[in-house]
Amino acid sequence: MAPLGPRVPVVDQSRKDALVASMPAIPVGLIDRTMKPLPTVRNKRQAWLGLAVFAVAFLAARPFVHDMTAYSLFMLTGLALGYILTRSRFGFAGGVKRIYVTGEGSLTKALVVAFALASIFTAGIHWAAAQGGAVVRAVATEGQAVIPGSGSVIPIGVGLVVGGFLFGIGMIMAGGCASGTLADLGEGATRAAWSLPFFVLGSLPGLWLQNEINTSVLGGLNFSVYLPDYVGYVGAVAGTLAGLAGVYAITRKYEQFRKAEGYYVKEEWTDEQKAQPEQGAGEKFRFFSYRTYHTFFVTRWTFTTGAVLLAFMFLFIITTTKNSWGVTGPFASWGLAFLNVFGIELTGPAFDAANATVAAGLLNDGAGVRDLGLILGSAVALLLAGRFAFDTNFRKIDAMTYVVGGLFMGVGARMAGGCNIGALFSGIGNLSLSGWVFGVMLWAGGLAALKYFANKVNLVGPDRHTLAKTSV
Repeated sequence: MAPLGPRVPVVDQSRKDALVASMPAIPVGLIDRTMKPLPTVRNKRQAWLGLAVFAVAFLAARPFVHDMTAYSLFMLTGLALGYILTRSRFGFAGGVKRIYVTGEGSLTKALVVAFALASIFTAGIHWAAAQGGAVVRAVATEGQAVIPGSGSVIPIGVGLVVGGFLFGIGMIMAGGCASGTLADLGEGATRAAWSLPFFVLGSLPGLWLQNEINTSVLGGLNFSVYLPDYVGYVGAVAGTLAGLAGVYAITRKYEQFRKAEGYYVKEEWTDEQKAQPEQGAGEKFRFFSYRTYHTFFVTRWTFTTGAVLLAFMFLFIITTTKNSWGVTGPFASWGLAFLNVFGIELTGPAFDAANATVAAGLLNDGAGVRDLGLILGSAVALLLAGRFAFDTNFRKIDAMTYVVGGLFMGVGARMAGGCNIGALFSGIGNLSLSGWVFGVMLWAGGLAALKYFANKVNLVGPDRHTLAKTSV
């Protein structure tokens, strides 16, 4: 694709030279994980290491796990999620960042596909449960059946609004949302080793703030909207699809605006990411060949392929666990476990559930195991491709940005009750109005951060109007 690194306004040559000399050396190539090609390294031996990581993910946990069957289910799910995210270069934060930076909306449109598929088929699961007397978790009484995934019907209030905005800012500063940060870590992006620990620690004050808000007068203003309760399941799906169609239309209109404006950059895949050329008529097919290996493990999947597969995994999670996909919930338990190592304990109603998870053992927490699997799945994807490499292309000032971004995401996710996955994808996918509210605030925070940090950190390029126009 065309370079996205820092450039300067078109001015006279002497002023241009002075501007170039005064600009900080901002590394390029980290604008967004969805635009980051496979590392150029090609090491066949890494495939064996990938298989070893896959095996160790199960074998090393056996002494610490109470129910190996449940552990295996969650680990396999996480491995699959990480593999899909890396193989398709998919990222939820990129739905905001990528189109803003380049003007090209293929990822945003793929997200529309994922959300549409999830909402359609989840509606069937919800309807079937409701026919048997199940209700939304928020109103269920003791012993009453709960609609699978309805825990993602999050109350709309101050926590969701403020948390969504903070999370949007944080994901731009840190270079990815929750799932993106985990995938980046698995892919060898060492910047995630700065953002993730503070994401985890930021979850603790976020959890406390959420509890303070919900138990105050502000909590009395919260309200939940499960769309089928108001317009039925057909109406809820129709309304959700109409909203997603609106997002698609806005995306296409914005793409055309950027093309006309002259600031539109379309990504070009590197040769390593493309499918192998068709075989010649006289060339013999051999299954055990580099062509087969490249097709199975190296060729990049499209965003749409990633979207369809992630929608399938979304449904798989609801079907197998009766809960929807979430990522950041376990982070609070991880943070408490870390503090416990130093003799620090946080108690009180806000931390009761997280402390119970720590006491039961982190490897017995299915959602946490799934997050761990996501990290390993991303690593396995690059190892099987023979292209794993550590990425240390950032400066000290950038590392501080990642730290603050991680804190913002931790606080925001827990205040809101979820992240791009738990509050946005699972909210919309489970027919809750809260997903749309979170999405609006996420976009607002993300766009504010993109404008403020333009050309200041290596994850955000310069304002497009300071660049030479592209020819489309």
